Amino acid sequence: MVPKGDFFWKNLGRHLLAALFLISGGLHFVTPAPYTRIIPPILPWPGALVAISGAAEIAGGLGILTVKWRRAAGYGLIALLIAVFPANIYMAMKGMMLPAWILWARLPLQFLLIWWVNAVD
Repeated sequence: MVPKGDFFWKNLGRHLLAALFLISGGLHFVTPAPYTRIIPPILPWPGALVAISGAAEIAGGLGILTVKWRRAAGYGLIALLIAVFPANIYMAMKGMMLPAWILWARLPLQFLLIWWVNAVD
């Protein structure tokens, strides 16, 4: 029997979102090259930016799983999602890794992620 109610769905959503950020953050360290390629050339130290953003994703993913850090982690993840949006635009403009139409269609998903982070608070 599956429990129903707001707590169950919020908890499930929180764990799925945490998994998304933990996996994505980990991939920044396991396979940094795709992330490095999408950093706009105007920004310095792409390797460091990839490591910092990966660490922030991991920290945020862990943080939203704890009551004490959930709100701060949520704010941090929202700030991170806004900060990396230019890289997503750059990737779409250059047609990197996927067909351009997929990359452009993917951009609104960033706003969905921001909503999701806010919803699991």
